[in-house]
Amino acid sequence: MNNLDLPKDLDTTQIITIDGPAASGKSTLGQRLAQALGYLYFDTGVMYRALTWLALQQGISMQDEETLTALAEKVPIEVTQPTQADGRAYDVWIGNQDVTWAIRQPQVDDHVSIVSIYPGVRRALSQQQRRIGLRGKVVMVGRDIGTVVLPEAAIKIYLDASLEERARRRFAERQARGEEVKYEEVLQSLRERDRIDSTRAVAPLRPAEDAVYIDSDGKDLDQVFELALQIVRSRQKQAT
Repeated sequence: MNNLDLPKDLDTTQIITIDGPAASGKSTLGQRLAQALGYLYFDTGVMYRALTWLALQQGISMQDEETLTALAEKVPIEVTQPTQADGRAYDVWIGNQDVTWAIRQPQVDDHVSIVSIYPGVRRALSQQQRRIGLRGKVVMVGRDIGTVVLPEAAIKIYLDASLEERARRRFAERQARGEEVKYEEVLQSLRERDRIDSTRAVAPLRPAEDAVYIDSDGKDLDQVFELALQIVRSRQKQAT
């Protein structure tokens, strides 16, 4: 990725990236920031979910890296502002098919982590994410947005929390949904996800050098949001 594809009138202060490990609160923060600013909220994980869903529909093996990569390179995935008031934070489209809720199926949950590891898949979907991000007025959430997908973004946040704190949050969420789950299982699952994210060959999880680091341990949702909004407002004001 290079600067040759940058729109000439792009205001990079209208591109906000939020990276961080699983269960750090990125999605909640991203959605609130986007709503406050009137921007598109884009959780880039939905692209991997969309590809996984499509592969399942087509009977493609999750171990077939070559075919999955080819699929990611040719299938257009679009993320837009929500068009229906059914609780969605955005629309997800594969071609002209709305798959916003379809990609939340348990089958997708079971396979998306495998698909997202493949280097070719990540490269192809990063290009699609970049295409959307360069339109501006977007809050993009993921694990490699500030470092790989949109390194020219003027406002980058790395949201973190201790493994134990993230496990407590995820455990509480799953309990609230009525799931029978043990804290130790959630803790181990997040520990393994951290290992995969931080050691993968392509775009490993790490803060961008110019990202503002926020440790959310001991902070509630409102405190994290206010801190992030202050960062955004300050950076945007400096640029005017």
